[in-house]
Amino acid sequence: MRIVSGIQPTGNLHLGNYIGAIRRWAAMQDEAECFYFLADLHAITVYVTPDELRSNVREMAGALLACGIDPERSVLFNHARVSAHPEMAWLLSCVARIGWLNRMTQFKEKSGKNREGVSVGLYTYPVLQAADVLLYQATHVPVGEDQKQHVELIRDIATKFHNDYGQEVFTLPDAHIGETGARIMSLRDGTAKMSKSDPSDMSRINLIDDSDTVAQKIRKAKTDAEPLPDSFDALEGRPEARNLVTIYAALNDRTPQSVVEEHSGQGFGAFKPKLAELLVETLRPIAARLNDYRANPDAVDSVLERGAERAAAVAAPTLSAAYKAMGLFARH
Repeated sequence: MRIVSGIQPTGNLHLGNYIGAIRRWAAMQDEAECFYFLADLHAITVYVTPDELRSNVREMAGALLACGIDPERSVLFNHARVSAHPEMAWLLSCVARIGWLNRMTQFKEKSGKNREGVSVGLYTYPVLQAADVLLYQATHVPVGEDQKQHVELIRDIATKFHNDYGQEVFTLPDAHIGETGARIMSLRDGTAKMSKSDPSDMSRINLIDDSDTVAQKIRKAKTDAEPLPDSFDALEGRPEARNLVTIYAALNDRTPQSVVEEHSGQGFGAFKPKLAELLVETLRPIAARLNDYRANPDAVDSVLERGAERAAAVAAPTLSAAYKAMGLFARH
């Protein structure tokens, strides 16, 4: 099994990233050959200053390393260092169909009412995402439920390439969706995904938050006046309560059902301190390691450079095969 996945370098990771993806990434390192990248080419689909982008790449890379991504067991890199990504993206852009991209719900959400004013890159970035995956002959892509459509598009593009050119150059990947904690919601609105783009810092737990800040955010997290039931299904219609139980279960590697059974009948005045304590103990060593990487950016750059060299070597044969299948003369 070969895993490929990327994350936008938007600065420090928050709890939603950690539970929704990074913990699973770390666990997969002993089960599969893993390629993890900082998607800096995706980040420029919206304007970001060069200094901020470079800082964000280092910060996010340090956070991934602090969370347990081991550069000896995985390939960790930022994909602007591997020129095969934009090259393959152009080849696949000539295969992908406009109609497919028009159906992508994330573009509709991100562009909003200003669809004519956003960058072409924001519209076509699912094709670059396909290149990110297909270059490495990935068998699985770890995603949340909201990203399944992108994996389906990757498979559609690869299948059309094979049908058009009569050669099976790519592996068709499957979506790998975790069963627990795959989607962590805002602490202020249980119907919205936890995100750094939320203007309220109280909506999320950042991995660099100190213990007092974590405790305060959990204490002020939106809930309701009802006690916890003895069935997780009974939390349907109580999104904030459901979210806090999900977080507790994910950090303890337990099922949400076992959590509500243990705390059945308790109000959130009793449950929140336990959740806060668990979060503090989980995040303390991560924050300490992250601060070490912040103090040594050269070490982070070295990891990314070595990872890019390894990634480029694996990507090269696939890129060469794609050029050849399309009848293009290239130096690969």
